[in-house]
Amino acid sequence: MAINQTKTADPAAALEGEYSASAIRRAMLAEFWYYFRQNRGAVIGAVTFLIILLVAIFAPLIAPHDPVLQVRDAFLRPPAWVEGGSWTYILGTDAVGRDILSRLIYGARYSLFIGLVVVTISVSVGVVVGLIAGYFRGPIDTFIMRVMDIILAFPSLLLALVLVAVLGPGLLNAMIAIALVLQPHFVRLTRAAVMSEKTRDYVTAAKVAGASRMRLMFRTILPNCTAPLIVQATLSFSNAILDAAALGFLGMGAQPPTPEWGTMLAEAREFVLRAWWVVTFPGLAILITVLAINLMGDGLRDALDPKLKRS
Repeated sequence: MAINQTKTADPAAALEGEYSASAIRRAMLAEFWYYFRQNRGAVIGAVTFLIILLVAIFAPLIAPHDPVLQVRDAFLRPPAWVEGGSWTYILGTDAVGRDILSRLIYGARYSLFIGLVVVTISVSVGVVVGLIAGYFRGPIDTFIMRVMDIILAFPSLLLALVLVAVLGPGLLNAMIAIALVLQPHFVRLTRAAVMSEKTRDYVTAAKVAGASRMRLMFRTILPNCTAPLIVQATLSFSNAILDAAALGFLGMGAQPPTPEWGTMLAEAREFVLRAWWVVTFPGLAILITVLAINLMGDGLRDALDPKLKRS
């Protein structure tokens, strides 16, 4: 009978624990949203980024034309509101008759994909290396940090350009190079957070309880270091888009006829004076996207860092 009573009591306790955990998560989300929305710029940035994301996802449904289709009788057609323009090509066409609006819409896919891949690689490798450096210290820490210092000693774009020149021009190699350039920021940030957290009481208690090193590093310490990493990942997302556009502009990133914003700028260099729209709209797309992500990153910093939360 005692066993049966124990079994019937366990589900109730489990439900109570699950309810408490969900209530805590809801309270944390409510607190996050409260501080995030205090920053009007962050809300505007988040809405803008969401619109760009939806445009990228539904590009085949939104784009009025094929982004690589060349129309022979529509070379350098101006925007629709300019004399000589046509509503068939709302933002005009480029030097080979491709619709700029369609290329911008599909270019959002490439830019967001580049940012996602670069940040994923940088965070994954940087967090693991930073954990190792911050937890073990000693010669391992010294070696890792000197390597990171060497990488940081070079201008980021110049180093990425050299790496792409070695690996070969192309979108994949550009993403790998940018990820390597951005990685030291995550290593240093993770290392500093781990060094601060590993001396706290909850880590000592976990050690006394017999937790292994891997559990201490990845299950005990790392979850308490995520707030600054999320903010850094957001800012690195915008840096990745900028660097990819710069490499594309220099001819070392995505190659024509790929509708990537930096590549579009590179193809339009010689038409700056007589066809302003070919350069202006890709530049505005990069500006708006990077600005939206940076504003959103400021809001995340305000909401996740207890020292910066507004009263």
